[in-house]
Amino acid sequence: MARGLQLKSPQTAAEWQAYYQLRWQVLRAPWHQPLGSEQDELEAQSVHLMLVADNGDIAAVGRLHCLDSSTAQVRYMAVAEAWQGQGAGAIILQGLEQQAVALGVKTVVLNARESAITFYAKQGYLVLAAAPSQFGINHQRMQKSLVLAGSEPEWSAWCQALQQTWHTTIPLSAFMQLQIERFNGYQLQCTAPLAPNINLHNTMFAGSIYTLATLTGWGLLYLQLQSMGLSGVQVLADANIRYLKPIKSTPQAVCRLAEAKGDLSALAKGRKVQQQIRVSLYCDGELCAEFSGRYAVLPE
Repeated sequence: MARGLQLKSPQTAAEWQAYYQLRWQVLRAPWHQPLGSEQDELEAQSVHLMLVADNGDIAAVGRLHCLDSSTAQVRYMAVAEAWQGQGAGAIILQGLEQQAVALGVKTVVLNARESAITFYAKQGYLVLAAAPSQFGINHQRMQKSLVLAGSEPEWSAWCQALQQTWHTTIPLSAFMQLQIERFNGYQLQCTAPLAPNINLHNTMFAGSIYTLATLTGWGLLYLQLQSMGLSGVQVLADANIRYLKPIKSTPQAVCRLAEAKGDLSALAKGRKVQQQIRVSLYCDGELCAEFSGRYAVLPE
């Protein structure tokens, strides 16, 4: 998250007032709608998030409510004018998606203004159909899956095949003793013990950290292709990593399906596809490295 910004739920009366004020100011005032029109009957049963700057200004807000046990809807996404184009909306949306995962939600839907479709598409949302217009503005119904298609036995089989693929085709991964710790449909978690990856400082070698992150992202892409019944040549096209703290014990590399950006469906038509995947590495509960990789899949 950008420095100087805090993602939180409104708590005090003043925070709730500022939260709803930004909603009204961005989403209702330009169309001459009265105060109060920015709220509905679902407020008490919804998840509310706000992004607060150091000076107390509200940069962005958003809401999530459940439609049923597996589907939730994002509504009232609003970014203050001074913060538009700086990633505030993406932070709110990702926060709401994480809340949806915690609730066991599998799919998130929203109605996007036509001017916002590109933004949501970059966040992994796909257009489903036209949605009801509002104030004369056309909207599109969009959807994002937070959980991989398939059953737990299928996920387990795919993970076994993935680990075998690593160890037989990338000898370094076997020497590192890279293992899949868990995959629950929402996120993939991999690890490698410190001993075979240690450096002269008795911390994990930077090259091993990079390899662990790279293969974890590659693995999530592999699992997605398995769930879609697709195959292709997976390659890392571009990447960057930030080493934040030394890793002194066994790390966990985590990547989440909700944070994978890029539509893979065109591979079925014999076209190259790309996806941006973020991997976070933790050690003893602390974030030690952040990796972002752009992967490409070439038709076989």
